[in-house]
Amino acid sequence: MDNGPSIVREHQNLIVDTIRGITRGDWKVLVIDETTKTIIDNTVKEDDILNQNIANIEKIEDKREPNPTMDAIYLLSPQPHIVDCLLSDFDRRRYRSGYLVWTGELNRTQEGRLQQYRTQIAGFTVLPLDYFPRESHLITFRDPWSFPILYHPQCNDIVAEHMKSLARKVAAVCITLGEFPKIRYYKPSQPLHEASVLSYHLARFVQQELERHAEMDRNFPPQTSRPQGVLLVTDRSMDLMAPLVHEFTYQAMAHDLLPLKELPKVTFHMTINEGTAAAEEKDMEIVETDKVWVENRHRHMKDTIDKLMGDFNKFIAQNPNFTDQSDDNAPSLNAIRDMLAGLPQFQQMKEAYSLHLTMAQDAMNVFQRHKLPDIASIEQTMATGLDEDFKKPKNVLDQVVRMLDDEAITKEDRMRLITLYILYRDGLIEEDVKRLLAHASLPPQEFETVANLGLLGAQATRPLKGFRQPPPPLFPLNTKNLAQSEEYALSRFEPAVKNILESVCNGTLDPAIFPYTVEPDDPNQDQVVQTSLRSAAPRWASANRRQVENRQRIIVFVAGGATYSEARTCYEVSEKLNRDVFLVTSHMLKPGFFLRQVKELTTDRRRLDLPVDRPKPRAPAHLFERPAPPPQQRPAGAPPPQMGGRPVGGAGAAPVRPPTKALGAMTLSSSGGGREGSAYSASSSQVSQASSAQEEWPSSSVGGSDPGSGRHKLTKDKDKKKRNIFGLKK
Repeated sequence: MDNGPSIVREHQNLIVDTIRGITRGDWKVLVIDETTKTIIDNTVKEDDILNQNIANIEKIEDKREPNPTMDAIYLLSPQPHIVDCLLSDFDRRRYRSGYLVWTGELNRTQEGRLQQYRTQIAGFTVLPLDYFPRESHLITFRDPWSFPILYHPQCNDIVAEHMKSLARKVAAVCITLGEFPKIRYYKPSQPLHEASVLSYHLARFVQQELERHAEMDRNFPPQTSRPQGVLLVTDRSMDLMAPLVHEFTYQAMAHDLLPLKELPKVTFHMTINEGTAAAEEKDMEIVETDKVWVENRHRHMKDTIDKLMGDFNKFIAQNPNFTDQSDDNAPSLNAIRDMLAGLPQFQQMKEAYSLHLTMAQDAMNVFQRHKLPDIASIEQTMATGLDEDFKKPKNVLDQVVRMLDDEAITKEDRMRLITLYILYRDGLIEEDVKRLLAHASLPPQEFETVANLGLLGAQATRPLKGFRQPPPPLFPLNTKNLAQSEEYALSRFEPAVKNILESVCNGTLDPAIFPYTVEPDDPNQDQVVQTSLRSAAPRWASANRRQVENRQRIIVFVAGGATYSEARTCYEVSEKLNRDVFLVTSHMLKPGFFLRQVKELTTDRRRLDLPVDRPKPRAPAHLFERPAPPPQQRPAGAPPPQMGGRPVGGAGAAPVRPPTKALGAMTLSSSGGGREGSAYSASSSQVSQASSAQEEWPSSSVGGSDPGSGRHKLTKDKDKKKRNIFGLKK
């Protein structure tokens, strides 16, 4: 899919092209805020911006020098405190004029505050940028707090506004891709939870956002030969198995089993050049430009290791001087890692293969150490409802209990097994759940995790005598094309997203489960698109020249977090069914994090530390400080001003001591009598006058006959006032 569309590239081009369109060859300053800096850094390199006639990049929250001779491009997020920062710049005329580019629409109040500064505003536009492309077909909002806001009972007062915010971001992705899609949403057939209407409301809000944008921009959507796209809106409650089942493709397995750091970049901490004098600890970044990663991330781990070792053996064959191995046995993963340490002349290839061979080896070590093959076997049975022979399973509870007894199984995996078993059984009586937790040596508090599944639509517990017929699976397992090998028997389960996408592409998605927000004029249009795309020439037919992409685009939005298995299926369906599928979500889920978020659905909201409950950010105080007056310059050769016989200020100046003796000797009947009144108040006034005279030093000779005489007179007057301060007579 390297030659196809990439949301990373589209996002990057949108930013760079906008800046280029404003500078037009003239030098300007780019002013950003903390939020937009994070958005820009995700896809654009600093040099790509500076090359567009940008003299400097500044943060609006920071202290900055005025630059009144240059125009500024403000690329800002529409937050109230950022508007305060902007108005501070306008008040001080920090730049000659400003081109305002917002990542979202300002509300009417904030926009109204800008009206009085319209003479300083050279341009005003809204750019749909408020999202984070992570891969060519994967977009996140980096918002893990979305999950509790959508499902926590104490967040009902903020969920509507949050859904509108999510809808604006989903619409921004559609606008960037040039799509005004048909929108379909997940409608549960037997809803048991209050949040069952989330997908409906989200879809409706996205529809409104896109209609509003089309009214403001008559060129949206742009003309294209592609069939109209489809937006599928769903939420995490549609598929609770996917975040819990162990996935053994490379990317999903690495994120599940290895200590990868997720933000702001995905990194893996390792020792490079291990065993040599040049060994060092380093955070290795896993990037979209890493061809080894992109080629292997969606492969089964077995295939990934075979591919990595095969590629390296091919390198050895092409470089016979590299190794003196005399036997014909293929080297092991560890042997290859040791060999890579001696490759200084192939640094880039060395680091890439060292990274992925190390990650693959570490993941396989965890796989064996914690008996994941045994766990995965029973997981697949519970997730699919069928055993390895695709028959109704027997003795499932015995297998689960046997796993819970094994000390090699981690506590997190035990909790995953119990949760999967409860979902498989469509709920257990409360006492049985507690027995399983005790048998697994898990704390009783984990019962909250199980009980909270009800907030996501599952039946977690049921009464002893109560029984309901378990709901049928959303998509029954298709056993026709499943591989029978031992390795792939642990990968029988597929996320519901894959079945939904295949049904959309085949024109068979049930409108009762996925209705439209706006009914299409032709209900059979999807079948027509499927027929026309099947007859289209294959993409490899003209591999040597770039073809106009006319593949239909499908955007899947999963509210509440998506899994790496769901991301993989989007790529696979794209290749298999000649579409371009993009996955959009609030955040990516790891199994342990998902269980923690479910458990916290009954935690007091005040303990969740939601951003919406934190104190509102405020513009830095230094933006509103008046600049200090410039330092006064004395004419050359002039003596420094004196006070009480001591120099005022400057290096080496002694501090002026209070005249305690003189003040103690003062009386109300001192000379001058009623003319001075209180000696203390009179002296305070005179200090103030002396200070004013000192500030006016540069202008003392203006309009006078002799600058020297002016300075002499001023010094004489000041000396007189200073003597009066200490109670001295002239």
